[in-house]
Amino acid sequence: MSEDVDVVMESGAGDEGLVLTGPWGTERIGDAPPVVREALRRMQLGPVLLANLEPLPGGSMPQGCVYFVLLPVLDRLSHLVVRTLGVDDLGGPLLSVCPVSRPARFTPVRLPPRRPVRMPRGVSLTVEDAGFALESEFSPFRVVLHRPEAALVAALLAWPVTPDALSEALPLPREVTQGIVDYLAAAGMAAPVDDPDVTTASRLPVRS
Repeated sequence: MSEDVDVVMESGAGDEGLVLTGPWGTERIGDAPPVVREALRRMQLGPVLLANLEPLPGGSMPQGCVYFVLLPVLDRLSHLVVRTLGVDDLGGPLLSVCPVSRPARFTPVRLPPRRPVRMPRGVSLTVEDAGFALESEFSPFRVVLHRPEAALVAALLAWPVTPDALSEALPLPREVTQGIVDYLAAAGMAAPVDDPDVTTASRLPVRS
């Protein structure tokens, strides 16, 4: 659930379904399967890797079916869910995409590796205890950059740059750099450059 808004989860009348109450009203999930209840319970405590919910101990749901049950629910609750990007280390999450309005609907994107992108005008950056935060009046999300790796990628997006060039310029695994850019794009903090001929690949330093 969102770390920026107060969301309360309760069982419905007669212990049927779930009721989630947040700043934009109430959401009811009727006949919530155990995997949905468990996922939302864990999400109240912090980031959850959905793969860890499969299979549930003692559950009867076949392997591979958890996503088909969970994803429609999470899509419906998109305005209450924080999307977190991390890597398999002990350094904590790279960034979090937090909803700030009811219409917030997070749709993952995959940017072409050789098309220039940049941060749109109107995006502001502030310093917080948890890191840097990116906000825009044109986006229903705010992005918290928890680690320097994410902040470095965001900083280079002040100019047109291709995801490939970012990967060459930064001492990060290519999939990490691409993932950061894709999450920023899904949150409205990065967008393809209108002019397809614009490129800065040759202007960025390449790590040795």
